[in-house]
Amino acid sequence: MNTGNWELENLPYYMGIDAGGSKTLAVITDELGRIIGRGISGCGNHQVGRELAKQSISEASERALQAAGLKHSDVSYALFGLAGADRETDYRILRPIIAEMQFENYSIVCDTEIGLRAGTNQPSGIVLISGTGTNSFGVNKSGQSLQCGGFGYNFGDFGGGSDLAIEVFRSVIRSWEGREQPTLLTQATLAMLGYADVELMFNDYLDHLLPIPKDLTKLLFAVAKEDEKAREILKRQGVELGIAAKTIIQKLGMQQDTFDVVLVGSVLTRGDKQYIAPYIEQEIRTVAPYYRLKVLAMEPVAGAILMAMDRSGVEIVDEVYRNLETALTVKEA
Repeated sequence: MNTGNWELENLPYYMGIDAGGSKTLAVITDELGRIIGRGISGCGNHQVGRELAKQSISEASERALQAAGLKHSDVSYALFGLAGADRETDYRILRPIIAEMQFENYSIVCDTEIGLRAGTNQPSGIVLISGTGTNSFGVNKSGQSLQCGGFGYNFGDFGGGSDLAIEVFRSVIRSWEGREQPTLLTQATLAMLGYADVELMFNDYLDHLLPIPKDLTKLLFAVAKEDEKAREILKRQGVELGIAAKTIIQKLGMQQDTFDVVLVGSVLTRGDKQYIAPYIEQEIRTVAPYYRLKVLAMEPVAGAILMAMDRSGVEIVDEVYRNLETALTVKEA
């Protein structure tokens, strides 16, 4: 239990949960944002699997409570930021899952919202996510909000770790067949997957219907400086995210507003920003000259903690932000 030098008795505690396609992170803090417990588990997106998500969200929460030495009833407010919480259909699945956890005060939002809250102190703004998948969300000065995308390639999206990994794999195959120019992605992919040549890889994946590993996305950044194909794929990700932001700006009437555009997700926060961010900006600049592009500096779960405090009516002091920034800094990889 990480108690530091303060007493645990009779204090308000807040739990934030960030459940994504790769991992679920739960954090408990006191009223000053000092972390007293955290728990981690696996995939928390119910669109991947309802029971898997239920198990992951529950495990992460229970581990955080255990680390803090607290019970459910000790938590003043729990805020669940869940990937896949996009439509009423999703909430009909998620509400019973979260209700079973028996927190007295809690709410459920899409993970886009906690990403935005973690990235800006402004009441309005836009968040662009590229992690396992992609999503975008915005709020204007009047409090009107809009989500754009978040439902996968078949429904208009492009990018995120899953799609980008497929683009890497496809590019290696197409280059081997002669449909594209040679690319440094070939040797990098063979080395990562452990094959002597592309033909062996091609046949093995085809014969056994193997899934494309998401880790291939990392190779784009590894070779981008010297490889045109890698830069082309990353540019497309930037353009697509920029178009999503531009769509939100226009539909919410934010063209003349000053606001932050927050970049969230491992592809945007842990990769080399020079290959994606300029193309996001290129699109946004055509409709909104007064935006500021910000790369999320804190883990999105910090936004869940801040929203839990917001919804409890707590006045958030600067020390809360400082403590969260210190403890939940996004780690470069």
